[in-house]
This record gives sequence, C-alpha cells and structure tokens, in this order.
Amino acid sequence: MRFSFWPHASQSWEDILTLCRHAEATGWEGLWIADHFMPNAADVSGPVHEVWTLLAALAAAVPRVRIGPMVSCNTYRHPAVLAKMAATVDHISNGRLVLGYGAGWQENEHAAYGLEFYTVGQRLRRMEEACRIIKSLFTERRTTLDGKYYKITDAPLEPKPVQNPLPLLIGGGGEKVTLRIVAELADEWNVWGDPKRLGEKMAILDDHCRAVGRDPKTIKRTAATLIHLSDDPAANEKARSQPRYATIAGNADELRETIREYARIGVDELIVADFFMGPMAQKTAMLDQFIREVAPAGR
Repeated sequence: MRFSFWPHASQSWEDILTLCRHAEATGWEGLWIADHFMPNAADVSGPVHEVWTLLAALAAAVPRVRIGPMVSCNTYRHPAVLAKMAATVDHISNGRLVLGYGAGWQENEHAAYGLEFYTVGQRLRRMEEACRIIKSLFTERRTTLDGKYYKITDAPLEPKPVQNPLPLLIGGGGEKVTLRIVAELADEWNVWGDPKRLGEKMAILDDHCRAVGRDPKTIKRTAATLIHLSDDPAANEKARSQPRYATIAGNADELRETIREYARIGVDELIVADFFMGPMAQKTAMLDQFIREVAPAGR
C-alpha cells in the first residue's frame, strides 16, 4: 500500500511547498490537492489556492512522487480544456500525474462564480460524458463527440500525456451511478472512509465491474482519511467524533492495526489529509511518526 499526503490549499504557497518537499523526503509517495475556489463555510473570505496552478508548480518543484487533484470538479472547466491542462502537467512532472475527477458538490462556489450547479443526476451524467471525451483525447489522434452535454469536432490533443494511459481516478461513493461509472471508465477510485465503509463500497464496485464485464482487480482502490496519532485516549476519541471527515485515531499500535485492515481489504493507497493537524511543527511531527512507525504495517 502507498501512503500519500494531502495538504489543505488554504495554506500559503511557501507552507504547501515546504510540507510537500518534507513529505517527499520522508517517504510519502503521493501528493494530492483539493479543487475548490473558496471555503465551504458561512465565512467565505478565507484563502484557497487554485488546484491546477498548484499542481503545475509542484510538478516542477517536487520531483519524485505522484501528484493529482482530489478531485478536479467537472463543472468548473470544459473537459477538453481540462484534458489539455492535465497533459501539460503530466509533461512538467515527467509522467507522474493522476487525473482525479469528480462531478462536484460544493454549491456555494457555483453560486458565487456563476456556475450552473444542476441536479446530482445531471452532474453525474455530465461527468460521465466528460470522462469519455478526456480518455479519447488522451489516446486518439482526433476526437469527435456529439453528446447531450458536450460537442467537440475533430479535436486534437498534442502533445499526448507522457503516460499511456494517463491514469483517471474518479472520486465518490454513490452506489448506483458513481460506482457504475468507475467500473466502466476509471483506472483508480477514491472515497473517504474507514476500512468498514471501504469494504462495503468495494463489494458494490466489484458487482458493477462484473456487470460491465470488467475484472475488478484492474481498478486501484484509494481511501482518504484524517489521522490523529496520540497516546491520549480522550484526544483520540474527540478526533474520531468530529462529523465532517472520516478520521482514524489512536496510538501507534492502534493505527497499525487499522492500516493492516485497510491492506487486508485491498486498499492500494491511503491518502492522509492535514486539515486538523495544527501548526507546522506539530503537523510534520505527526506525519513523521505516522510514516515511520505506522505505515510499515501496510507496506
């Protein structure tokens, strides 16, 4: 199992770069950045950097690990434009990009920036059509698609990505539609969750794969989580009880057991977000202890 780091895009560029270089130097294997324009909160005045600009900079400044958006929102950019952006970042990184992709969910961004939000079903159908365009542009000399939502005609994409194919990761846990799209089109899949939730979702994904005639083993499975690594049981319980994000918390022994469970159910990559880790020194200390003492249980 790989272990990857997800710094919050609200931090300064200097801090994001410092954290990403530290993660690369200490044995983390991937870097992921969320695609948002503003906080999902009543106070939207806080800073949020744009994901693809950050990824291009990280591709040049951090030379070893995989990089990607977690996940790029389909409604923010035309799929043909996004394909061009992704191919360019793949070249800057010398073939280390994973194109994380999703249907979108943060309604306040759409309202503030004048972007149509659509219904959940409409967003999913648009994303599915967009995935087909992107995959064709990455691999075919010319792409024409007269779809319900997008129309492109004899469209080139040159240079092609360094990777053939450039991996497409689809994020989301919707059991009827999202996981069916993953089964048909994705190389990788991501969802927030602990091992129990991941195991349930993975069984449903496997069923979708069999329904479309695909070997489930050809899709890499990744999980996103927060961590809280402490010898204080009360602090660990408080971390686990916060409602917004899946969190694994405990001392080193307890987290090693959780990591073994992720590995047992077939998780290929665990992506650790830094959202509530505290100031820089505390954050790097927790990341270092995790990668040194806990991660080997899953490798």
